[in-house]
Amino acid sequence: MTTPTEGSLLWTPSPDTIENANLTAYMRWLAAEHDLHFATYTELWHWSVTEIEAFWESLWSYFALRTSQPWKTVLETRTMPGTRWFPGARLNYAENIFGRMTSDRPMMLYKAEDAPLVSISWQETADKVNRLAHVLCNLGVKKGDRVIAYMPNIPETIVAVLAAASIGAIWSSCSPDFGSRSVLDRFTQIEPTVLIAVDGYQYGGKRFDRRAVIAELQAALPTVQQTILVPFIRHDVVGLDNTVLWDDVLQSVTGSAEIEFEQLPFDHPLWVLYSSGTTGLPKPIVQGHGGILLEHAKATIFHNDLKPTDRFFWYTSTGWMMWNYMLGSLLSGATIIVYNGSPAYPDINALFALAEESGMTYFGTSAAFVSACIKAEIRPNQQFDLSAIRGIGSTGSPLSIEGFQWIYDNINHVLALESLSGGTDLCTAFVGGARIRPIYTGEIQGASLGANVQAFDDFGRTVIDEVGELVITEPMPSMPLYFWNDPDMTRYRASYFEMFPGVWRHGDWIKINERGGCIIYGRSDSTINRQGIRMGTSEIYRVVEAFDEIIDSLIVDLEFRGRDSYLPLFVVLREGVQLDDSLRDRIRKKLRADVSPRHVPDDIFEVDDIPYTLSGKKIEVPVRKILLGMDVRKAANVGAMRNPATLDYFIAFAATLSAK
Repeated sequence: MTTPTEGSLLWTPSPDTIENANLTAYMRWLAAEHDLHFATYTELWHWSVTEIEAFWESLWSYFALRTSQPWKTVLETRTMPGTRWFPGARLNYAENIFGRMTSDRPMMLYKAEDAPLVSISWQETADKVNRLAHVLCNLGVKKGDRVIAYMPNIPETIVAVLAAASIGAIWSSCSPDFGSRSVLDRFTQIEPTVLIAVDGYQYGGKRFDRRAVIAELQAALPTVQQTILVPFIRHDVVGLDNTVLWDDVLQSVTGSAEIEFEQLPFDHPLWVLYSSGTTGLPKPIVQGHGGILLEHAKATIFHNDLKPTDRFFWYTSTGWMMWNYMLGSLLSGATIIVYNGSPAYPDINALFALAEESGMTYFGTSAAFVSACIKAEIRPNQQFDLSAIRGIGSTGSPLSIEGFQWIYDNINHVLALESLSGGTDLCTAFVGGARIRPIYTGEIQGASLGANVQAFDDFGRTVIDEVGELVITEPMPSMPLYFWNDPDMTRYRASYFEMFPGVWRHGDWIKINERGGCIIYGRSDSTINRQGIRMGTSEIYRVVEAFDEIIDSLIVDLEFRGRDSYLPLFVVLREGVQLDDSLRDRIRKKLRADVSPRHVPDDIFEVDDIPYTLSGKKIEVPVRKILLGMDVRKAANVGAMRNPATLDYFIAFAATLSAK
């Protein structure tokens, strides 16, 4: 593998790539229709974040989005929070998804573990959406009622969200690997009317029965009037109250296959997503039909460069915003590839086998998966034909320099690698790909159109080539309408606008260089500050996890009142490796040389595993709070964790600290 260096030129778009890019087509359209001429992406971006009304209005015409009633104005005010977009407009998110319906290409390709790849047409999906929409209406579901799902990433879940949206119901979902407490922490807040659930699922070759969890949900959610069950374990509803089988209710509907799309205000709630919920109950984030429609059309068509001939894949679950983003990619007319199972079953090549079989053109993954591939020393392009892939997206955590290079060396050398970052809060990436720009190792290409992303210092001043707080200084349509049960927006304001009033502070460290490239350094509240020098944890992990002996790591900066901070490093070792003084010394020397002497850990400890969220992010801040003495119930939402038992070690470790 080529030795990578940060900031080195990795990929340059060919003349054909630039010529055929969706961004190029949009710039030509702006020139022809609006006499607006932009020579570079930077010029286009600057216009999109200064003339924001003109930019967002232009997307309606360019994407031929459907509205039944025009808006009175684009934007009432730029004040955040409280911005109102496109008042007066009437539309429906699901109607715009089906506006891309065609018989020329499938809507979905679906693959489950130990099952063949299947093709699902737009018409088949539309028929089921229509039937389920009628079922929901017959159950008394009205505009604004909540329809919840305890479902994996399967076609039925996509049918369900589109059916709910078509009638103006509000969708919310959790993956079935969530435990009952975690699910209830989310769903009890929104008082749902209908539950759609699967009685079990398969992951990593193992079957998991969820009927007992469903019974718990039914008992704890008194507002749920009906459960619709998708069978996997068995084809009955024994032991479940007010429950009917999916196929039975769909077959009970006869008549027209035409979907009746409820026409809704631009800011009518589409779904409720949840933050990672590191403390307290997860934040129930409400996003609207119009805002998500505009943002996902822009993001997937301009920044992922999706065309109707593409086959778009992102490895995700229904508990992560990337599932909603995958759904939004249908606005491009592309076919989505839906995968239900482990990315490492029967082995870590599973997704590359899927890529070859499906003709995948866009491979969406995570930095953690790329890191696992590097550790496994696989060479997928030597085993599979991956030549159809023309774009790769990586998110979830910062992609390492080695990860950038590995993708080009081991998948294919002509694809565009679009590392991106955003969040559940806006259900999008606000820094990401731009197909007409070069790619530099370790960098995200730039801020997305319409996203005025800046790096702020502690005084609210924009900084270049320095690490600062990631902020957004102008409103975007997909920003939350509000949090559920937060009528005076107190929690909403505290979450984003407390540090810089009127400016969205996202909670990440970012560095933006002179060419507009972006580097994310992790969550700003887990950043290490030693002797006034701030360092993102990703910098530490990049060095530590490059050691062959180390599988994973976690570092936490502990500041105790009245004494210097304490910086412990926790590492997961390969089988057979011992954490002896020699290895500790080598780690410290490497960090001293590659990061800084200030950020060398005070102690290094071996752990069995590192705690992660269900969406694959290291749990740094809750561990820090536990080690500083906070009760684990307040410090961490264990229901949102992939491996909550890992916290036991840190609870015990905290006791040793407090005894000192």
